[in-house]
Amino acid sequence: MFFSLLLLFGLFYHSHSGNKNLPVTGKRDGNLTLLCEIEDKQILHVELFSESGTIDVCQTEGCSERVSKTAACDVLIKNLSFSDAGKHTLRVYYSNNQTSVAQNKERIYQIHIYDEITVKTGKPIKLHVLMSNAHKVEKNSSEGWKKVWERGHGLWSDRMNVSDGDLIIKAFTDNDAGTYRVLDAEDETLITVNITESDTKLKEKLDKDEDKTNHTEEHGIWIWPVVVCSLILVLIGIGFFISRWHRNRNVSQDSVQERSVVLEKLNPNPKCD
Repeated sequence: MFFSLLLLFGLFYHSHSGNKNLPVTGKRDGNLTLLCEIEDKQILHVELFSESGTIDVCQTEGCSERVSKTAACDVLIKNLSFSDAGKHTLRVYYSNNQTSVAQNKERIYQIHIYDEITVKTGKPIKLHVLMSNAHKVEKNSSEGWKKVWERGHGLWSDRMNVSDGDLIIKAFTDNDAGTYRVLDAEDETLITVNITESDTKLKEKLDKDEDKTNHTEEHGIWIWPVVVCSLILVLIGIGFFISRWHRNRNVSQDSVQERSVVLEKLNPNPKCD
């Protein structure tokens, strides 16, 4: 009896765990590949479905369509947008070697799209995140996640507007900076947007520092020749002074010798006391 219950539990767990959504993440405007990871080699066809309907998938190799099949049954999505967020079902049709009847397998993915935005203070910002499957928008704060919008309730802040699927911040301030996430009705994360303030003050400081550096370099270009010329003039002055001193010294010695000769001529036989 225990073994039978254990077997039933194992079958139940296996059947449900196989249907668990596979989380995948991609950056807005980037690419994302949904890996099917099916070992069957006889892949005939793949189909992709979102919550809003069927998505056209190019089935040929090397096609330029935004959504295309790659490898055996993987699906590549190019140029991701926020509208790609949410549940996607990949259905793979393959041929069993033992029968000519086509069979299929499914995999369900939970696609999460993230983006990073830099905004100048005082400027409005539009976040096109209020998709049909969006249930609420939250902002991260020191006190945890706080609601800023909820379907059926509306906005939680008078500094925001909603228009045509856009969540609009009227005039951005540093208090608006942070991480915003969009959740579906099952609290699965659809979109994450990290908003930072454009650091214009830092840019101005860097520009000033660069100007100072350039000015210092320009100042150094002309100050070194002045220093060298000054040093040369000092050395010339010292050399002139030493030369003048030696010349005066030689003149003095010649004068002493001349005086001695004159005295000797005037008094050729000096008397000793």
